[in-house]
Amino acid sequence: MLILGIDPGLRHTGWGLVQKDQSRLVFVSAGLINADSSLALAERLAEIYESLVRVIDTFHPQEAAIEETFVNKNPNSTLKLGQARGVALLAPAMRHISVSEYTPNQIKKMVVGAGHADKNQVDMMVRKLLPTVPDNIPADSSDALSIALCHCFMRGAV
Repeated sequence: MLILGIDPGLRHTGWGLVQKDQSRLVFVSAGLINADSSLALAERLAEIYESLVRVIDTFHPQEAAIEETFVNKNPNSTLKLGQARGVALLAPAMRHISVSEYTPNQIKKMVVGAGHADKNQVDMMVRKLLPTVPDNIPADSSDALSIALCHCFMRGAV
């Protein structure tokens, strides 16, 4: 089974693919969608959507997982992040791929063992669990891989 993890963002949307291979998990690919900040909001959302559809059409994941939006201090930023997240949910849904949603604390708890782990701890565990992950992948891509790993653990795939 191939799982697509998505870490949504209006500027940077990370994606990562994890394959369940018998009783182990294998890194497949990861990337970053960098939406052009000079574009209007609608055009940036279209860019995110189209890029995710290309990933889905290239790799054909069976399931997807996405991080739930956390509420930050700026309501306008939260709203824009929610719009990017909506587009990230739409891309797999339009390809009839089921999408599961996880809170940041759920993801950290499943991958690291502590719900309040920091980004460095999460990245370290992603690399430990998926040793073939390249050293130079962006943080948002590593986060997306952690979301895919969380989904695998939550559904008992390992």
